[in-house]
Amino acid sequence: MVTIGRATVEDAAVVSGIIGEIAAYYGGEDIPGDMDRIEAVLRSDVPGITILLARDDGGVLGLASYSFLWPAAGSDHSLYLKELFVRETARRKGVGAALMAALSKAAANAGCSRVEWTADRDNPSALAFYEALGARQTTGKVFYRVQAA
Repeated sequence: MVTIGRATVEDAAVVSGIIGEIAAYYGGEDIPGDMDRIEAVLRSDVPGITILLARDDGGVLGLASYSFLWPAAGSDHSLYLKELFVRETARRKGVGAALMAALSKAAANAGCSRVEWTADRDNPSALAFYEALGARQTTGKVFYRVQAA
């Protein structure tokens, strides 16, 4: 049975490993994430970042990280999904759907009007997964990025 729960500082090593797996999935090197930064995020009580882990008896199966944004529609809040990742051995077994359901519940509990995220256009399996959940692509936004000063 899959359970979803918030990551704690005791989960830093597994989160670090998954960050490496995410980099490899997108064509980079499987290099674990910086433990000092991960521990700082997991210790922080700044309400900016939340990491959920999907687990079963065999360990951690996947991760979702999110933040709350304001304003969304009108003066509502939204939950912004930054990363959803399911380990290869756990894919197509309901783990991603369980994480998405937990995100939806977290959004509702926080009074958010919606859950938002981006996905790579060249990741057809992710796009099909999101559409199977009932999500639809939007066309009204353009995604930008600049380096921090």
